[in-house]
Amino acid sequence: MADDAVEPSESPQARLARKINLLLDLYESRGTGPLSYKEVSEAMAQHGTPLSRSRWAYMRNGDSSLAMDQELLQNLAAFFGVDRRYLLDDSTELPELVKAQLRLLKSMREARVRNFAARQLQDLSPETLARLRDVIDKHAGDGEDESS
Repeated sequence: MADDAVEPSESPQARLARKINLLLDLYESRGTGPLSYKEVSEAMAQHGTPLSRSRWAYMRNGDSSLAMDQELLQNLAAFFGVDRRYLLDDSTELPELVKAQLRLLKSMREARVRNFAARQLQDLSPETLARLRDVIDKHAGDGEDESS
């Protein structure tokens, strides 16, 4: 999962790309599948900020100053349902909604891992499974609330 910590050498475009990709991950975690360029482009066109495929790629990769268009960023924030300051400000502060969604996404991913492990390890003894569960729970707690 994306970590929202700023690296000293990270450019504003790279920070923006990280934020956009985080929003895309959160969108996908809602169970609707990945968000297509076409869906984003159509939504932006409806709000008067056309978005070319190359500009979207630059924004997601942090490669261009074209990614910093204020009106486009405001419309993207509205599209994703986050406070516009999240994309417009060059800070690292996550909106509460994004923090809550990240915690939910983390829990969902951990549950998927546990379910997969349970299916794969069904032939082990109950004692061995209990020990494995304890180890997983212990390590899952080590990075508790990384997004805060």
